Amino acid sequence: MQIHGSCAGRDGTGVLLIGPPGSGKSDLLLRLLSRGFDLVADDRVEIESGMAIPPAALAGLLEVRGLGIFRLPFRAPVRLALVADLTVLPPRLPEPARHAALGLPMVGIDAAAASAPERVALALDCALGRVAQLAGAFAA
Repeated sequence: MQIHGSCAGRDGTGVLLIGPPGSGKSDLLLRLLSRGFDLVADDRVEIESGMAIPPAALAGLLEVRGLGIFRLPFRAPVRLALVADLTVLPPRLPEPARHAALGLPMVGIDAAAASAPERVALALDCALGRVAQLAGAFAA
């Protein structure tokens, strides 16, 4: 399945960034890269058996609004562990949610927030069971 979105990976595990054009997917991906994540795919993501890869024609490409399209190192495949929906601003204490088609944990992220990359990293750690949560999107 191909999804309109971007994907960043860390240690072989990926987070899928989804939202409409202009929602900040590529910008958030760029900020994640500066915090140690790897580029997996920008704009389109191929997903098969839970693994994410870029379509061949887009492999290693990242669009940076206002600057252009860049060719960067990328790592693929990665096993998806989280979906970050940039269209829904999360409530203060969100309920656990899952992406309907992928069955993965899903969180709302405000891509414009200065802490958005750190929120994605923390959510990924929660999805992987590395960090415990008392209340919110990953609380049991």
